[in-house]
Amino acid sequence: SRLKRDINEMFTSSDLFMSIGGDNYCYGRPVAFYALNEYIHHIKKKSVLWGCSIEPSSINEEMRNDLLLYDKIVARESLTYESLKSHGITNVVLYPDPAFTLPLVEPTAGIYNNAIGINVSPMILKYAQDKDLLLDAWKNALAYILKETDMDIVLIPHVTVSTTDDRIILRQLYDTLNCPDRVRLLNDMNCMELKGVISQCRMFIGARTHATIAAYSTCVPTLVCGYSVKAKGISKDLFGTYENYVLPVQEISDSKQLLASMKWLMENEDSIRSHLKLTMPKYIERAWSSGMEIATI
Repeated sequence: SRLKRDINEMFTSSDLFMSIGGDNYCYGRPVAFYALNEYIHHIKKKSVLWGCSIEPSSINEEMRNDLLLYDKIVARESLTYESLKSHGITNVVLYPDPAFTLPLVEPTAGIYNNAIGINVSPMILKYAQDKDLLLDAWKNALAYILKETDMDIVLIPHVTVSTTDDRIILRQLYDTLNCPDRVRLLNDMNCMELKGVISQCRMFIGARTHATIAAYSTCVPTLVCGYSVKAKGISKDLFGTYENYVLPVQEISDSKQLLASMKWLMENEDSIRSHLKLTMPKYIERAWSSGMEIATI
């Protein structure tokens, strides 16, 4: 078939193969990646696992043997890096996620300056102890913003594919709040436009990793409502700890927990912004320098 010919030509004509999905090894047994990596080394070519996060608990003997085949693994945060090293995987280096280098498209000036950006993902519902309780936690936090602050709310979808569309849950929250004068639900945009919107927000609370990276990289104080090692690891590398900066959805057992974490963000807004402005330039510079690792293979 034509597809088979194209694949054979790709393997024949290329010398280096890069697995670029940061989450390729995060969800179940990645048999397709095992097979590809094994075949690449069978034909004596090189492979790189690029910008990855891997849950420490998922590294079994099968996965370890596969990871050892890579000529280079670039971990995007230190929790993954340290876990791989502890499993005897030495072909690993640590660099920030490439998304920190993404340019942005500026939106109309000033329209989000006193807004808190919100991104909620259907993914977090999969990991919640109680889906209804988690939704109540979001509703409580957003109601507090409208009642107790002068900030507007911008609901920002970051992934809109049919299998996991942020707009579904964001529309539900928008309808519940019923405050069109102060709550805005954005349509889908490209990643650079989304980063432009996020960069103007006063603060940001997000679930999608690359939405929170857009906030971090533009020095917007951010709370991550996360579910995996990548959220904790990136936060730890930026702040020295993930405590208060990441609220794991698996640990939400009270509908007021998210509100309490958001209040901490508000109370520490200025110091967080100052810290990001101080540290982000060198962090982004290091993300750019990761490309030099390819030259060593």
